[in-house]
Amino acid sequence: MEIELNLLNNAYHFEAKNESGNTVNIDASPSIGGLGLGARPMELLIMGLGGCSGIDVLNILRKQKIEPSDFKIKISAEREKDATPSLFTNIHVKFIFKGPIDESKAKRAIELSMDKYCSVAKTLEKTAKITYEMEISN
Repeated sequence: MEIELNLLNNAYHFEAKNESGNTVNIDASPSIGGLGLGARPMELLIMGLGGCSGIDVLNILRKQKIEPSDFKIKISAEREKDATPSLFTNIHVKFIFKGPIDESKAKRAIELSMDKYCSVAKTLEKTAKITYEMEISN
């Protein structure tokens, strides 16, 4: 994996680019001089958790010919207070499905992702307690 970051201003705004040319804007908190022009690095970690687990869950469900009409993931995360570095301590992931979804199959897909397949979850669980739940509506 090769990633390149280029500073775009005289503060902390970077553009990160992967090998495929896709870009992500990264910036620091305004409290240290960031301008809010991108996601903060720790936010990107949590976004990565959502993306990793979301891809896993959809992949597992699609292999079973299950396609949600809508799918969202909401994540809340807490970090250590007054610590440097300030690691994540608690992360809660809520998977929200819409459509005719078999509850037991969705639950199993989430369990497989979070407990076995998602590399980001496996990385973060070394310092944080990760919990999850699901919601299904029609």
